Amino acid sequence: MGRNLASVLVDTAEKHGDRIAVKLDDVALNYAVIAEGSARIAGMLAAKGFEPGDRVGLMLPNVPFFPPIYYAILRAGGIVVPMNVLLKEREVKYYVEDSGAKLLFGWHDFATEAKPGAEAAGAEFISVGLDFAQQAFAHDPAYGVSEPADDETAVLLYTSGTTGQPKGAELSHANLLANVETTLQTLIQVDENDVILGALPLFHSFGQTCALNVATAAGATLTLLPRFDPVKALEIIERDKVTVFEGVPTMYNALISVPEAKRAEYDLSSLRLCVSGGSALPGEVLKEFDAAFGAKVLEGYGLSETSPVASFNHPDRARKVGSIGTPIRGVEMKVVDDSGNDLPTGEMGEIVIRGHNVMKGYWRKPEATEAAIRGGWFHTGDLAKIDEDGYFFILDRKKDMIIRGGYNVYPREVEEVLYEHPAVAEAAVVGVPDKEWGEEVGAAVALKEGAQVDADELREYVKERVAAYKYPRRVWLVPALPKGPTGKILKRAIEAPAE
Repeated sequence: MGRNLASVLVDTAEKHGDRIAVKLDDVALNYAVIAEGSARIAGMLAAKGFEPGDRVGLMLPNVPFFPPIYYAILRAGGIVVPMNVLLKEREVKYYVEDSGAKLLFGWHDFATEAKPGAEAAGAEFISVGLDFAQQAFAHDPAYGVSEPADDETAVLLYTSGTTGQPKGAELSHANLLANVETTLQTLIQVDENDVILGALPLFHSFGQTCALNVATAAGATLTLLPRFDPVKALEIIERDKVTVFEGVPTMYNALISVPEAKRAEYDLSSLRLCVSGGSALPGEVLKEFDAAFGAKVLEGYGLSETSPVASFNHPDRARKVGSIGTPIRGVEMKVVDDSGNDLPTGEMGEIVIRGHNVMKGYWRKPEATEAAIRGGWFHTGDLAKIDEDGYFFILDRKKDMIIRGGYNVYPREVEEVLYEHPAVAEAAVVGVPDKEWGEEVGAAVALKEGAQVDADELREYVKERVAAYKYPRRVWLVPALPKGPTGKILKRAIEAPAE
């Protein structure tokens, strides 16, 4: 039998029970309260006829109720199905039906979509509001922690489904514990005196492993920000003396976009480490952030299917701007061609991953699992090259690649040039259907506040800096780019305006 992921909470509560575990503005809960809450909610599950192996949906924003419910499901031997709070009724029904969840804990503000979706799938909806603590503490506590089999599933993380319906990545207790311990010991080295800013959604793999589970395992404080706002983030860093900030590139972009005079109002000296993931961090954004904040930014890489951390710019090694670093301890990564052959240094191919972090498979989708995990290697769909020092550089998503007149164009390369323009806040390069070329290179661009530049100028700027077949013939300005729950730019939601 193996160790339960919920043991990170139980163990920390015994050692650091009086330390603050979770904060949300004026609300602060210590580890003893979170652990007791999880035992009471486990008791509530038992009263509802819950059995080990049952799936339970969890559709909460970053609020203090998230950790006790998450760990309660795990300690009772259940499988957590984290869900984006912005899902509509039809999508809720799909997640609940596909996972076979019997219960869905949903935040009261989102009940209009969550409740009918859950009920249409035959599951009970449990509304989580301000009175939820009273409901939970009315139940007798179930203090036990189930002992899972070595490969028992702990969490079903549904991938964003860029192609077809979302698939549930089955992550075992062993997957997640190994990822948390490796991250804690070698990457984000925090202890009980650290304060992590929880701006990443906890229902997402990055927020769950690197914020919630890492903080809990270390006995650190997680201070929550339910909806990202750069000025509010600066306020929290000063107020709570935040030492570690974790975000996606759009959050870093938003922070450097706060005017210098405004930033100067806040004492940010407590900040020592920043972590970026979710998508590639443009080199220009990294340099600007370094200059403005003076805290080291380490970029990493991973996917829902890899628990999620797979590679990192390690704190004890040289950091390379634009690189996702090297594989973490216990994980192997390499770059292969379409036939699965290893490629030499400097040549571009698909990243494949093997190690303790790779999922068991896709929930009830054996064919999709066989297509993704071949010969023990998980095929990511991400294109990269490796340099002579073994550092990986992501070039693009395989499926984001644009083929213009037979030439491959990798959006990331063109985006990097756009980010270098002083007026550009955000840019996304996408393929636009074209009769002559098959696909044309298009760019949706959002400008910095007060900046003025037209599409023709931007086109010329890129044209001077990349090969003729790569520059975007179609450039259009937008107020903002569409984003997913973590703040990652959603390319599939970008549409080129009619010519």
